[in-house]
Amino acid sequence: MAQPADAPALPELAGWKTFAGHLAAVLVAALFLIAGLWKITDPPGAAVRLAQAKVPQELSLAAALGFGIAETFGAVLLLVPRFRRWGAWIISALLAAFMIYIGIYYAELQGEECACFPWIKRAVGPGFFLADGVMLLLAALAGWWAKPPEGQRNALVILGAIGVFGLVSFGVAAARDKGAPAPASITVEGKPFSLAQGRILVYFFDPECTHCLDAGRRMAKLNWGHTKVVGVPTVNPRFAAGFMQSSGLKGVVSTDLDPLRKAFPFVSTPAASAIENGRQKQLLTQFEGDEPVATLKKLGFVY
Repeated sequence: MAQPADAPALPELAGWKTFAGHLAAVLVAALFLIAGLWKITDPPGAAVRLAQAKVPQELSLAAALGFGIAETFGAVLLLVPRFRRWGAWIISALLAAFMIYIGIYYAELQGEECACFPWIKRAVGPGFFLADGVMLLLAALAGWWAKPPEGQRNALVILGAIGVFGLVSFGVAAARDKGAPAPASITVEGKPFSLAQGRILVYFFDPECTHCLDAGRRMAKLNWGHTKVVGVPTVNPRFAAGFMQSSGLKGVVSTDLDPLRKAFPFVSTPAASAIENGRQKQLLTQFEGDEPVATLKKLGFVY
């Protein structure tokens, strides 16, 4: 039946689509904004997590910074209605690529933490693909129900700003790692041990970690000259002496983990701090391929 011309219009389907699209965009953008900013503000820590997920260590730092910029850029575009479709494309592509990558390495990574988002513990398994599938669906719906994108120049300006922020943040993180002051002294076998003079490598390890043991054995073959080595167990300190003996790494053991970790924050073991005259020269987190041997030689800690 025809309605009178002055009859109120019925609510259109586009109304609920617009609301649902806004909600989906905000939910996905919030997750990726947190993940992206975490990678940008702590690229070394994110690089360690990526290396644990089988990303080649020589590429992990660049990948952490690149993913951080892409995730942040996609999240910001999702929050702006006229850029939303572009943001949905970026986030959807990242999710699809990550799901494919995890699928390729599923047998090796199953049960391991995926290291996708900070503060969110997610083990690789069927639930991982389900959760990422839901995020992919939300991103796709946000883009599908969004207005046609416009303002390419402004979007590029946003990308440039995020890129500059990422590079500055990387520089700040690098400067923070280099030159950080060491505690004046630590306790070794019940006696004070000074970190203020000479070259000292503080090696953080898990006594039951085979990767830590392999790294220790490789470093034990080096000529350390006058460099002193201090092993610091992160767990089970009663096994530390046996670990040092098994690895062949000649040095002393300290259980002062808390002050050392506060001075030289690291994500996971193995890790090491190269200290010269009371200040950190470099935090070492790469222990595969040529590392950390190449860096130790460059710093003059080994010959």
